[in-house]
Amino acid sequence: MYSLNRLLITVALTATVLLPVTSSAKDSAPLGIGTPATNAEIAGWDIDVRPDGKGLPKGQGSVAIGEGLYEAQCASCHGLFGEGEGRWPPLAGGENSLTEDRPEKTVGSYWPYTSTLWDYINRAMPFPAPQSLKPDEVYAITAYVLYLNDLVEDDFVLTQTNLASIKMPNEENFYIDNRPDTDNKRCMKNCKDPSKIIVVESLRGITPDQEEDASEEAEAESLSESAIAGKATYTTSCLVCHDSGVTGAPVLSDKDTWKKRLEQGIDTVVQHAITGFVGDNGVMPPKGGNLSLTDQQVKDAVQYIIEAE
Repeated sequence: MYSLNRLLITVALTATVLLPVTSSAKDSAPLGIGTPATNAEIAGWDIDVRPDGKGLPKGQGSVAIGEGLYEAQCASCHGLFGEGEGRWPPLAGGENSLTEDRPEKTVGSYWPYTSTLWDYINRAMPFPAPQSLKPDEVYAITAYVLYLNDLVEDDFVLTQTNLASIKMPNEENFYIDNRPDTDNKRCMKNCKDPSKIIVVESLRGITPDQEEDASEEAEAESLSESAIAGKATYTTSCLVCHDSGVTGAPVLSDKDTWKKRLEQGIDTVVQHAITGFVGDNGVMPPKGGNLSLTDQQVKDAVQYIIEAE
């Protein structure tokens, strides 16, 4: 019996030693996950545009057409004249400000290439529905933003053939910097305690806080405590859709539509805002797409929408 027990222990120990080796060999083998990308799939992802215009699709768009598209798709965040709403980035202005303590980096004052503007609009805009614009619409909006920066005339038509010929004011200030990331030598022993390293924050040049004017103070006096708390949530998480009306979202100022929505009860409206809703008139993603919001924050934001003038 003693010999049998010793044999079992020996076998168990041997298995314990061999298992990691077997697992390691298995991990190094091909997993067999996925399939090789097809030419069509690669072409679908190959959407980058270069400064010389390579990669641009055929199309055209005028400043005149771009104005209407910009007002419908972009102005709620970037302002009618590219000045920026609230803390959203401005697109125009900032000339000769790059050497100041707080430079204003806009398309006209900072960006190096026109292709960067076209590429960014095509990939990421408008904010709630990226890559929903047709090439001609991207050309038109790009032309209008260039016009806001006094880089083209009001009768200008942007095409894939003339885009690269438009030189941005700050292009020459972009150059290849071959310097190392740091002049410090790599520390391999007797290094400084990381907990004692202090990182000093510098000016970041972000959009300055918007000052509260008299009308905002008057509004605050007329709002409930819940609505006052909800205004910040509305500004950061709801404004983009409910100020422009994209995806069928009722606009903040459209009180008639909100009145009809409230006929089903405020609890139902709040629940739709929290869990999401798909209906004939549009789509509401859960918590406006910002799932980090608490249910109370969403409820307060709805209360602000109801009470705001």
